[in-house]
Amino acid sequence: MKISQNFTLMFILLVVGQILICNFINTGPYVMLTILPALILCLPQGISTTILMFVAAVCGLAVDWLAEGIVGLNMAALVPVAVIRNFLVRLLFGKELSERNENISIRKSGLPKVSAGILICQTVFLAIYIVIDGAGTRPFLFNLIKFTVSLPCGYLLSLPVVNMLTSCDDQEGRR
Repeated sequence: MKISQNFTLMFILLVVGQILICNFINTGPYVMLTILPALILCLPQGISTTILMFVAAVCGLAVDWLAEGIVGLNMAALVPVAVIRNFLVRLLFGKELSERNENISIRKSGLPKVSAGILICQTVFLAIYIVIDGAGTRPFLFNLIKFTVSLPCGYLLSLPVVNMLTSCDDQEGRR
């Protein structure tokens, strides 16, 4: 399996972008902005779940170490996204996508399917992140509001990310 250099560079730059978002965009206690689930969703189809989990752990740990301050929080929330990712792709996009080793694309699959994938990945990530972050010290209503506000914000932030990562693949396919 070959991953294009454009995709790898864009992926790394987007992880750095997530670190910058965490460091410099203070949205308050009720909003959490993340693009990490979208990054894991857009990884090439030929990657096994084990490698996806490793990539998710490294990306989550990098964001934790360089931005968030609580080491392991993003990693703990991102690894389950990597675990469900291959099942989710087969469920939403069909077996044909994984059999042909084609990657997810808004142009090929359509916005509703890609949106569903982003929302499911964001939901899993945010649910785990918020529960672990609160660790039983925050009231349920606070956690619910944080989840409810963060989900659409994360979705809107993830749409251009998915478009950028899938356009790298489309450009490689035209060459």
